[in-house]
Order: sequence, then structure tokens, then C-alpha cells
Amino acid sequence: MKPIVKLLLVQLFFTACAMQINAQPSSDHNLKFTELAKRWDEAIPLGNGMLGALVWEKQGRLRLSLDRADLWDERKALDLSKFNFKDVQRWVRNKTYDSAHKLGDAFYDKVPYPTKLPAAAMEFDISALGPVVSNVLDIKTALNTVTFKSGIIFKCYIHAVQNAGFFSFENIPSGKMNTLPGLLVPQLIVHNYNSGSTGNESANSQAGAGLQKLGYNKGTVINTGSLIAYKQPTYNGHYYEVKIQWKKRSGNSITGSWVIANDKPAVQPLLTETAGWQTHVAWWRNFWEKSSISIPDPLIEKQYYLELYKLGAASRPNAPAITLQAVWTADNGSLPPWKGDFHNDLNTQLSYWPVYTGNHLAEGESYINWLWNQRDKNKRYTKQYFGVTGLNTPGVSTISGDPLGGWIQYSLSPTVVAWCAQHFYWQWKYSMDEQFLKTKAYSYIHDGATYLENITRLVNGVRMLPLSSSPEYNDNRIDAWFTSWSNFDLSLAKFLFSAAGETAAALGKVTEARHWKEVLDQLPDYEVNETGFTVAPGQNLNTSHRHMSPYMAIYPLALLDYNNPSDQTIIKNSLQRIEEKGTKAWCGYSFSWMASLYARAYEADKAVKQLQIFASNFCSPNSFHLNGDQKGGQYSNFTYRPFTLEGNFAFAEGVQELLLQSRRGYIEVFPAVPASWQNVAFNNLRAEGAFVISAKKENGLAAIIKVHSEKGGILNMKLPFKTWVSKNIPHASFKTLKNGIVSVTLKKGQTIVIENAHKSTGIK
Repeated sequence: MKPIVKLLLVQLFFTACAMQINAQPSSDHNLKFTELAKRWDEAIPLGNGMLGALVWEKQGRLRLSLDRADLWDERKALDLSKFNFKDVQRWVRNKTYDSAHKLGDAFYDKVPYPTKLPAAAMEFDISALGPVVSNVLDIKTALNTVTFKSGIIFKCYIHAVQNAGFFSFENIPSGKMNTLPGLLVPQLIVHNYNSGSTGNESANSQAGAGLQKLGYNKGTVINTGSLIAYKQPTYNGHYYEVKIQWKKRSGNSITGSWVIANDKPAVQPLLTETAGWQTHVAWWRNFWEKSSISIPDPLIEKQYYLELYKLGAASRPNAPAITLQAVWTADNGSLPPWKGDFHNDLNTQLSYWPVYTGNHLAEGESYINWLWNQRDKNKRYTKQYFGVTGLNTPGVSTISGDPLGGWIQYSLSPTVVAWCAQHFYWQWKYSMDEQFLKTKAYSYIHDGATYLENITRLVNGVRMLPLSSSPEYNDNRIDAWFTSWSNFDLSLAKFLFSAAGETAAALGKVTEARHWKEVLDQLPDYEVNETGFTVAPGQNLNTSHRHMSPYMAIYPLALLDYNNPSDQTIIKNSLQRIEEKGTKAWCGYSFSWMASLYARAYEADKAVKQLQIFASNFCSPNSFHLNGDQKGGQYSNFTYRPFTLEGNFAFAEGVQELLLQSRRGYIEVFPAVPASWQNVAFNNLRAEGAFVISAKKENGLAAIIKVHSEKGGILNMKLPFKTWVSKNIPHASFKTLKNGIVSVTLKKGQTIVIENAHKSTGIK
């Protein structure tokens, strides 16, 4: 059998839609259109963590924008040999901050690199096929099917396991098999990388500078009739290759495939029957079987499943972490918005929020592994820029962890590592994987805490940070720096030292745990007043603000608990202050984040409203988060449309926060479900302690909860009903704690069921 035949296994491919997968989501959650998108950021998205494609129409042609996650130009523009954190302190103290702009961020918009790179595009002449009558993305199988009025059908997908994309044209009329194939063969569209411009002109980083400013040599295209091979030199001897091949087949069809390779020749994988379409479908079946939800708001439910689909398409354990646009780099002749980089001052962290409660820990490993592999480089950066040992992470970085610069308050922030470390902590807490704790989580958290202890100093017994900021308050001005802790930095420090103590204690390192407790106790109290959390001492939140940075202690760090009266006052006042200042300076992700903040305060209706606003006003028709208000400024003065993913994934977490929360040592089921949601259910969501939970609410009443303990341990849970009965474990085994929390010790692998005494139902 020839490689192309092995590769496609057309019988499997063609029967895709006929396969039944018994799992959420339903067909109601699919993307369905009666035309092809006319813009790249409204296209059908496909991906497998490494490869990506956008399916749309450009100038009357069917276009697939092809992408690969590790295509980068990593030439350096930031020179950290010219300044360090002590220099920044001096510039702030002496009010000579122009030096910070000159050395830290002036080049970010002027020099096109470092940057993520788009690969190429593939186009088909569809002029003879008639109008499109149906364009569907089946998110169960990640298959895009386009049906034309002529009856001809186009299908494409990216294999979930192998780094290859596939396409076909089916139902070609027999009388046209000798004419249409000549029109339907793919054409390779290469990007304009090679005008020779050095990119010294000013450019808007949101819109992206022209790709020609990168000044690469022209690529080489070889076309042999049924094969196109393209090699594009990039910088310093690097290159990438794209290969497309196709074949006319019996059964009135054309089938083909494409691959992209980075710094090596592109080779088509040889897929056998068991490693072709079936393995692709099996991967997605397993992905969707991890968890599911059912809620009575069709807008939110559909958006939720589209977010999970994008998560499955954008993340794999051994692929790079999710960038601003992941595997969907802009296809508009320009660099991607903000160069498609890794923003560790918000964007990367929010992109992984839903993996923990959503029971998709494998997808979270891509961020963990990416950060872990950069530790040595990040330690050198920490020593060079901050002048101390330990580990900090650049706030804005390249794929290999080099700092890009930009607004240095955030791109070179002194507390980035703490927010990154939370994902190591969460990965451990939600899995209770002792080996992961020993080999990765403890070390990363310990090294980060060591750095933060070294960079801070004791002043009259209180531990202080030399300079602090609160993203992105006062943007890039000198007054974005504070000489006392911002609540953003302070919350992160409190979390990191607490996590260092907890992980040390879990490994029996008693002396070390005691040390981190002492360091934690040296931190000052939060700065709060009648407005709740301030931005920093003497600085209230006085205007609408897009970044919820002052409120990190509420969410995601969960250092405060609404059930604690003193915490409740701070949370209430903080949310009231946010409401007073309004949303006109918010981006889309602000609404997603706000949903989780409201959920933590049991403000269910307000949380749902934020989710509805996000889905209806801040997303493209294909569900991409476009940052600005796409309905002309109804909720925000930002009306632009740069595509980034963090708002999408934070939305998914906002939905999950309505249904299940892990709260400072206990779990709460249905914590923030609106009273109007009479029937709600979720299956196999995950909580801290490695508890996998399913629950159902019927006719307005919580009915049943099933808990499976993967590792064993103490389950503390706040129940959504007052009287209950238990199965598989005696009622007497439960202890009743305060605030309606019950406690029971479970064995490894044990499953229990708790039912409302006034309901009788069941979860299979």
C-alpha cells in the first residue's frame, strides 16, 4: 500500500459523521453556519496542540490557514545587560523613568521579533461547486464538513495524536471527475517574509507589524503535481517545511494531507487502520468523557462546550504551552497581536484555569512542562535581573523562556513566579499525585519562594518588596510602581509562602515548613478600607479597570472565604466598588474573571450575567474571544478585535465555579447556581483532594451527589441540602462541622453517594 493510502484510510474518514459517540457534548453545541467565514478570526478552528488550522474563505477561495505552535523567531531585542531591578528602583526614586521606557519597552513595537510565526496557507478553487449551504464543526470529533449546493462535500480535520492534517472532496459527480479534480487540487500560499525590511518603523502591537519586516530569504516551493513541498528559511539558519499531498480516488473523491516540520524535513506519518481516523476519534471520545455539564442556559452551555473544544484543540502535554492565540496565529499578513507571545502576567494562567475542576489535568500538563523545562534559564534570568538566587519567571516571554520586555512593571514583574507556581500547586492538589509533588511541584514552589524571600527585606520586622505594581493599573507610567505592597503582589506572596509551607509539610520537611510559616507571618496585612481591597496603600480603585489584579486573594488564589465574616466584609465591599466604577474599561476576559469573583461570593445571578455578556458581546461567531465589545461599546469602550484565548478559558472556569468549588480545605457543591436554574447536573468534575464528583439538581432542589476518591483521604464538603441519606458508607461515619460542612474519611478508590432526604433519584 502506498503511503498516501495508508495515511488517509479513506473509508474511515468518510464515515466520520455516521459514528456515534456516547458522550457530551450534543450537536446543539456545534458551530453551524450556512457560509464560510470571510475573516480569519471567524474561521472554523482545528488543532491538536502542535498543529492548527483555520478554515474560511478568502477572495472566493476555500482557505486553510496552517500553523504550528513552535514556529518562532527568537532573535533578541531586549538587552538585560543594560539594566536590572536595582536600576529600576533608582529610576523610580529619582523620577528618571525615561530610561525604563528606552531600555525596557521602546523596541517592543519597533522591532518585529521575537514573535510567533504563521506557517502558510492552503487554498482551493471552489468557484465551480456552487454556494455553500452548510458549514459545520462537529466538536465531538473535531471534523469540519462543508457542503456545497452542487452536493460536493469538503471535509477536514487535524489528527488528535499524529501531527498531520487531512482533507477530502467527496460526492464529485462522475461526469466531472476528469475536470473538477484539476480545479480542486490545493494551492500553497506562502507568507511575505522577505521584503528585507528590518522592522524599525513604529507598529501597533495589537494589530501586528507586517511579516515582511522580518526580512527572511524567499522560501523554496517544489510542485510535482500531487505533492507540494515548501521550505522557508527564518533566522540564523533556522527553517520550517510544509508538505501537502493529495490523490484522486475511486468513489468520486479527492483526498489529501498536510504536515509542518520545524528545523527538520517534513515527513508524512504512516497511519494504519488502527492509527488513523479511529485513533483520532478515540482521543476525542476520551477527552469528552472526562466530564460534562447540563445547565438550562443554552447560550452559556454552548459557549462552555466550545471553550472545552478549544482546550482540546490547543493543548497537549508535550506541546508548547498555550500562547495568546495558541495554534491559530493571525492570517492577515501581519504579526499576531502582541506577537503571539506568552503573557505570564495573566493570559497563560487564565488559559489553564478550567483544566482542574474540568477534570482535564493532562491538558494542564503542557503549561507545567513548559515552565519546568525553562527553570534553568529562568534562574539565570532571576540572578541577572533581580540579583538574587532562586526562581522567577518573565512576565512576557518567548517559547523558550527568554524575556521579551514591554511594560516592565509586568513583563519583568517581581512576583510572576508565584502565579505560575499556583498551577504546580493546583496540579498537585487536584491529583494528589505524590510523585509529581516530589519531582516537580515542591521544587518549583520552593525555588520560587526562595527567590521571593531573597528579593524582599525586613523593615521593622515586616517583610517588604522593593517595588510593587498591580497589572495593569496606570499602564506603563512611573506611577504604576508603588513603594509599598500592592494587594496583587502581596496576595501572590502570601499564596507562595503558604504553598511552600504546605508542600514541605506534605513531604515531611518539618523544619522547612516552619521556616516558610515564619516568613509568611512577616508579611503585612492586606490594604483594605471601606472600598474593600485597595490597589495599594493610599490608592483606591478610582476608575473602571480591566485587570482584576487587586482582587487576587478572592480568586484565583482563594485566600479569603466568604463564609468567614471578616473576609465577607472585604469581599462585599470590593465587589460593590467594582460595580460602582463600571465596565467601560473592561476587556472580554474581565467579564469571565468577574464571573468567578461573583461565584465565590455566592452572587449567582450576577455571575451568570457576566458569562452572558462575554458570550454575546466579546466573541466572534466562531467563539473566539476578541477582547473588545463587538456590539459597538454596549458594555466596554474597547471595541477593537484582537483575538486572544485567555477570556475563553476563564469563561469555562466561571461556569464550573457555579457548580463546584474547592474552598480552603473543603468542597462545595452547587455553590452559586441561580434559583431560576431548576434542573442542573454535572458529571465527573474534579475537586481538590483528587475527589471526582457528580451531582444533580431537579425541580429547584439539589437531589444527589456522587463522590469518587481517587487517592483516599478526608473529604470535607458543604452540602446543598440540610437533611440527607448516604449510600455505601454509614451515616454515623460523617462528622458535622460548622457552616453545614460534613467530614468523612474515604479509602482509595471508594465511591459514596449522598442523597437529599426529600428526593429520590440516581446517578449511574
